[in-house]
Amino acid sequence: MCGISGIISLSNKKIQFLEENLNKLNSLLHHRGPDNQDIWMSSDFRIGIAHTRLSIIDLQKRSNQPMISNSGNVISFNGEIYNFKSLKKNLQVNYKFRTNSDTEVILAGYELNGENFFKELNGMFAFALWDRKKKKLFCVRDRFGIKPLYYSIIDNNFFFSSEVKALIP
Repeated sequence: MCGISGIISLSNKKIQFLEENLNKLNSLLHHRGPDNQDIWMSSDFRIGIAHTRLSIIDLQKRSNQPMISNSGNVISFNGEIYNFKSLKKNLQVNYKFRTNSDTEVILAGYELNGENFFKELNGMFAFALWDRKKKKLFCVRDRFGIKPLYYSIIDNNFFFSSEVKALIP
């Protein structure tokens, strides 16, 4: 049970205190992922993604999140993709994997097949994926909402989190 969260400016402006706010989101979600916590911020401080990790699949540090793909896309993922091994087998023809995680399978699938790949995911999950080139954020959850994903717009900034309590402050 990982914790995912982040902030994106809807006005294309630099977010004040972005790092401080991301660290605060992580501290509020620490109980969801005691094995690791980290943040990623864009160089223009317009978006930031935070993650607290509970290590289950691929316990190595290489699978810590937010995870950055070969082309610079970023993901924070909570859940489990049940069919990730079969998806990975098909994707590895065109993608060089660095981990054994289901998280990287989502990144690779998106890079090779675009957002239509999300329909192929079978599992319980919620994730936020930042497409660096398109400057587009995807917030996705499983069809039944087993893994929660909450959001709010405050002062022209879009906040998201796997728990409501992280959005309240």
